[in-house]
Amino acid sequence: MTTPTVLATDEARTRLPELTVIDVRTPGEYAGGHLPGALNIPLDQIQRALPDIRHAAERGDVLVVCASGARSENAGRVLAENGVRAATLSGGTSAWAADGHELHRPQGASRATWGMERQVRLTAGVIVLLGLLLGLVVHPGFQLLSAGIAGGLVFSALTNTCGMAALLAKLPHNRPRAADLDNTLAALRHR
Repeated sequence: MTTPTVLATDEARTRLPELTVIDVRTPGEYAGGHLPGALNIPLDQIQRALPDIRHAAERGDVLVVCASGARSENAGRVLAENGVRAATLSGGTSAWAADGHELHRPQGASRATWGMERQVRLTAGVIVLLGLLLGLVVHPGFQLLSAGIAGGLVFSALTNTCGMAALLAKLPHNRPRAADLDNTLAALRHR
């Protein structure tokens, strides 16, 4: 097993022409802005793309990117467990943009889906409020919804995983179209 390395944004920018950049965010997040030349392979599709990523890693260095670094860290771990050497971007695309580096947007992208972190915050907040409201109006047992979300957030922080994000990633607006993923994998094969 190889250990993933972490690149700072300035180092990644300098090395960008020689890197195969894989963005593991949802297609909507990717459309909102990504590193120049990045290919979109959502985190839950990494296993499917593993042979093509392995082939790319044999030809040159691979950089895995997400919004803040957590998903790319998870992807890097999966790749390392499968013998694929890849680096991750410290702080993700958020740090890239904050450091003044340009983000590219696909041609014809009319609107971007909210980032996964924002989707999780909205969903968690709505469920907590709903649990409290129903607990006051209908039955106190509904407050368990709020308690469940609180427990999930604590677990998420302790394990650096997010079950709610995994569920939200399966919603249609967060899923890649099969043709898009096939085209991305074909592009990855020809790099």
